Amino acid sequence: MALHPVVEQVTNRIIKRSGPSRAAYLAHLEAARIQGVQRGALSCTNLAHGFAAFPANDKLKLREVKQPSVAIVSSYNDMLSAHQPFEGYPKIIKDAVREIGAVAQFAGGVPAMCDGVTQGQPGMELSLFSRDTIAMATAVGLSHNMFDASLYLGICDKIVPGLLIGALHFGHIPGIFVPGGPMTSGLSNKEKARVRQLYAQGKATREELMECEAASYHDAGTCTFYGTANSNQMLMEVMGLHLPGAAFITPGTELRDALTKSAARQAVAISQQGGTYMPIGRIVDEKCIVNAIAALHATGGSTNHTLHLVAIARAAGIVIDWDDFDQLSKVVPLLTRIYPNGEADVNHFQAAGGPGFIIRELLDAGLAHEDVNTVLGHGLRAHCKEPFLGEDGKTIWRDTPLQSGDETVLRPASNPFSPNGGMVLVQGNLGRAVMKISAVKHDYHVIEAPAITFDSQEDFMGAYKAGQLNRDFVAVVRFQGPRANGMPELHALTPALSNLQDAGFKVAMVTDGRMSGASGKVPAAIHVSPEILAGGPLGLVRDGDIIRVDATTGTLQALVPAEEWAARKQATTDLTKSHIGMGRELFTMFRASISAAEQGAATFPLPSPIPTIVPLHEGLDANEVVPGSDEDFLFRTQK
Repeated sequence: MALHPVVEQVTNRIIKRSGPSRAAYLAHLEAARIQGVQRGALSCTNLAHGFAAFPANDKLKLREVKQPSVAIVSSYNDMLSAHQPFEGYPKIIKDAVREIGAVAQFAGGVPAMCDGVTQGQPGMELSLFSRDTIAMATAVGLSHNMFDASLYLGICDKIVPGLLIGALHFGHIPGIFVPGGPMTSGLSNKEKARVRQLYAQGKATREELMECEAASYHDAGTCTFYGTANSNQMLMEVMGLHLPGAAFITPGTELRDALTKSAARQAVAISQQGGTYMPIGRIVDEKCIVNAIAALHATGGSTNHTLHLVAIARAAGIVIDWDDFDQLSKVVPLLTRIYPNGEADVNHFQAAGGPGFIIRELLDAGLAHEDVNTVLGHGLRAHCKEPFLGEDGKTIWRDTPLQSGDETVLRPASNPFSPNGGMVLVQGNLGRAVMKISAVKHDYHVIEAPAITFDSQEDFMGAYKAGQLNRDFVAVVRFQGPRANGMPELHALTPALSNLQDAGFKVAMVTDGRMSGASGKVPAAIHVSPEILAGGPLGLVRDGDIIRVDATTGTLQALVPAEEWAARKQATTDLTKSHIGMGRELFTMFRASISAAEQGAATFPLPSPIPTIVPLHEGLDANEVVPGSDEDFLFRTQK
């Protein structure tokens, strides 16, 4: 199938826009690569420290500097259901790698926080910052230069983007992402949402709400709704960073363990010593990023990825923006109905055909690039597969069925739920923002109503509980951007807004904060950029201003005369309470240096060119510049 012209146009624009930074990134990648195992660059003292505590046979292999060493970087903790299954993975990986003559070492752990626990709490203001913290922790683990390939054990909201950003800063090292899988299905998402709304109305007790939540989140594994965590897993599939179909196999099963063993063996295979060298920095390129955006739209994925994918791309020297998301959304159809865009959960999605079905449909419709690198080599078509357990206990793969197992959950591109992806860019005198409308009824795609401004979630909930919001209005929840307070998710406001909408009021939200992967049925223009602390115009809004939020025309406008608008001064508020307590003072440097939401809310720069590349190789002039990315020399930057 020929590539869709819009997909081709967007890809070419990204390639052109990214030219200098991508070239710099690839130069960095080659500069870090050496001939032979990476630990061959270490002195005897360095290396002895790196294997001192290892068993004799592993120590011998590490000492001989011949066989590859595989890093394990894990987000394990046993408080959070999604990460608890990773506890036993290191032993599984080490045993699988030993069987083929290599060594695996636990390189380091990274923090993993859960927005489900911190939602509406002060800790949520560390959530977005945790992504770059995880990237830095990944870099610390890999900085010992002991490793020839890596396995990244992560699954949830900021963890996978953080791991991938860290991995891309070691882009010369091959890497595979290893998920833990979703928990089995519990209480239905529809029933959960119903009880939450009743509680917000005061019609359900805390005990009833607790019973509902405990029945929903009841076992090890990720939450089963299609939020950021499960969007992460879908993106790792289409980016070719998982073994095919690894995303949604439940924890504690034989197939889950078999997939982990297969990933360990494949990591060795794609190391330089394995014969099919495939560094992760060569997998994540412009086409790979376009494929990820397309899959995000096709599955109605998390709005958080309008930040995370931008930051991931940036780590690889690739520059994307919300125009790219918007244009692709217009041509990529919605192929799934998974909560909050439907009633099914990810287990139903997996049973109906899962990621392999989506990838094949996108390829066959010309909406994704097939000619990309993956952890299996070259070509995305190899990932249109489902994993099964073979008679020998090893993973085998079969082609994904041509027909969906349930067309109420998963459909082909020829018969989509919607002709577009349901994520739109809105812009105007209030700035630029994104809206997820795949779960919003068409009657609410345009809202024009007076503004009510709030400087915190608490202010909003106070007004709601006092009965002051029983009318048409647009809630302008401001001072929620990355510089102000870390850009928390405001999902805790969803039940109240939903109740107001159900009562017949026309309501919408406009905010420089986030609304999470669980954005639902209320229209919300989120991630407004630039935020107030970067000179953005949300601070010019006054109570009573008529605000137009129009997803059909892409409009985000305060209907205020231009002269009056220009004469206004920015609103101010005391942000001290968001900067102190719950560890928030430790993240002052993040608030000071973070980029705008549309630039990924990132704290790291785009790659820049190396001034001069000089080979460290006997017989060559030390000042000679060696061009080309395929040289087997050790490079360094000339001082």
